[in-house]
Amino acid sequence: MWQQAYTPNDSGLALAAIVASAPILVLLYLLGVARKPAWMAALAGLATGLALALFFYQMPVGLALSSVAYGAAFGMFPIGWIVFWAIILYRITLVTGRFEILKDSIGSLTDDRRLQALLIAFAFGAFIEGAAGFGTPVAVAAAMLAGLGFSPFYAAGICLLANTAPVAFGSIGIPVITLAGITQLPLQDLSTWVGRICAPVSFFVPTYLIMVMGGWKAVRGVLPAVLGCGLAFAGAQFYVSNYLGPQLVDIVSSLSAIGTMLLLSILWKPKDTFHLEGESGVRVALKKHPIGEVLLAWSPYAFLVMFVLLWGEAEVKKILNQATMMINWPGLHNLVERVPPVTGKASPYAAVFTFNFFSASGTACMFAAFLSAIVLRVSPSQMAGVFATACKQLALSMLTIASVLGLAFLLNYCGATGTMGLALAATGVLFPFFSAILGWLGVFLTGSDTSANALFGNLQVVTANKLGLDPVLMAASNSAGGVMGKMISLQSIAVAAAATGMKPEDESKLFRFTLRHSVILASVIGLVVVAYNYLR
Repeated sequence: MWQQAYTPNDSGLALAAIVASAPILVLLYLLGVARKPAWMAALAGLATGLALALFFYQMPVGLALSSVAYGAAFGMFPIGWIVFWAIILYRITLVTGRFEILKDSIGSLTDDRRLQALLIAFAFGAFIEGAAGFGTPVAVAAAMLAGLGFSPFYAAGICLLANTAPVAFGSIGIPVITLAGITQLPLQDLSTWVGRICAPVSFFVPTYLIMVMGGWKAVRGVLPAVLGCGLAFAGAQFYVSNYLGPQLVDIVSSLSAIGTMLLLSILWKPKDTFHLEGESGVRVALKKHPIGEVLLAWSPYAFLVMFVLLWGEAEVKKILNQATMMINWPGLHNLVERVPPVTGKASPYAAVFTFNFFSASGTACMFAAFLSAIVLRVSPSQMAGVFATACKQLALSMLTIASVLGLAFLLNYCGATGTMGLALAATGVLFPFFSAILGWLGVFLTGSDTSANALFGNLQVVTANKLGLDPVLMAASNSAGGVMGKMISLQSIAVAAAATGMKPEDESKLFRFTLRHSVILASVIGLVVVAYNYLR
């Protein structure tokens, strides 16, 4: 068994952390400075990670390659599986002409771009996050905004920003449930603290979203909407997480926000006009459609919600999971040993690939797509065209996702992630702030709050106990801070770019756009944690 070393060759923690961050620095440079496409940056980051693992951490070649393959497989399933079927569902509405009816039906509620962003990117996206997670909300909501006339860049950027609020409780509360399982801390206590950290920021996110779109002037024109939407979402998020548990937080919060937006659309209209950058200012006249056609046009997304909620039912999941295969990843499972202080005691690092084809959220999306094809009468030739177009559209995005997850798992198993985590943990009294940044780093690396909690959950607890801090608060900080890393993770950017048909060369522009907002909001989460830790 190969044992991890977090300061190889007695390099010292500071130097080891700088060396360990090399793959991340390569990613940041290629995306943010050199402006290379995401797939190219991901491959370069992976190559740097392999050199780091082999020559600095002296990881055996077989273990290194196996960990990359393990990560790439996870990138393809379940993440790539969800994205693929979400795009298929969207393209079905396109080829049948139903997306035009969707566009008109939303436009009949409001043609204001700010309210459309709040309704679709924030509220509806949060509902999909709560039901499915793992990239589905960005894929679905970004495609819908692009279909409404948003430029691919703005559709992707707005959805990535809006997707911050619900991530900590996504996919029926899986991130918090995973955190409880990893740390052995009480589930309800973790849910309570994640909700208390996230709710104040969630209240502000709708305002922040519109401010990004058009500054304070744009916010002032829809002040009742941003305040009402934020209050409805954050209030429900706080109450459900504190008193009911993590499973239904996003579902109830998003429905509260959607209900508020629908009520406002009846009782109130903005007095000013707003146009996104690059818009001509001329809006296409909307058509009125019979209610039956509108319901039929919305049926694919109604099917998506129906199947995802059905898949989330405990009894249904129990039946579907009977076919789940747990695969001990060859050449890696329990062949790496993690040691203190990253873990409480030396223990083998498991590598078990869960192939839950039937119970996966992507399979629920697949059933929604096939049922939609039947209901909307998609011909076999049309369906073949949908598949061909989706495969072509997603090719580079899938390469990006596989490369980034391969890098993330490689950094986990070689010990580089532990090195970077320990460097942040060494900040002492400042650790409550950097605790959230650690979660942010984890989601940037893995693209998943669930994975970041599995990665750093125990480290947060171990460090908190050493520093005399509340381990529940620090563990919750990992999950809450992680949500702000979602918008800059390369797989999230790849999903958004694929869903909107964005040019590959624009992905680096999207990364630079989301990076500054990600840093700002992650810092806000850190300050909230500091306030809870020292002022309560």
